Amino acid sequence: MRKETVEIDERFGKEYAGKYVFSEITWAKRSRIIQKYTKYHPLTGQVVSSDYIAIQAETIMASLKEQPQHKPITLEKLLNEEDGVPIGLGELFSQIVNRLNNVSLEETAFLSEPSDAKSLTQPLQTSDLQKSSAGPSQNCEGSQPKQCKSSL
Repeated sequence: MRKETVEIDERFGKEYAGKYVFSEITWAKRSRIIQKYTKYHPLTGQVVSSDYIAIQAETIMASLKEQPQHKPITLEKLLNEEDGVPIGLGELFSQIVNRLNNVSLEETAFLSEPSDAKSLTQPLQTSDLQKSSAGPSQNCEGSQPKQCKSSL
């Protein structure tokens, strides 16, 4: 797994100064984080809502392997809207984590869009849904599987 170390000076405040080590996370971990903060439509599977800030904050925490001894970075601190981390520091951590975990510019743009914006998934047509809810209909002319054709 790839790692990246960054030394932060006092430009974001004395409490954040120090050495931070980030490590690449696994595909499974990233997928679980996304699933935790994303709600899907039960029939179409389209994204109904997603908390992109929470996804990014959890990804940062999952990637953060070392930080200064007084532990200035916590999930709560990353998510806090009143007393959270400075914007520049949060952006720096996001860039490091996205680079380590191969989050492309396209994915970053997609994650930044409102969830009702252009969807990358196609909704099911009502007729398709009605057909599939009854199960696949098959036209079998013989007993061999090669001769069976599904209407789906």
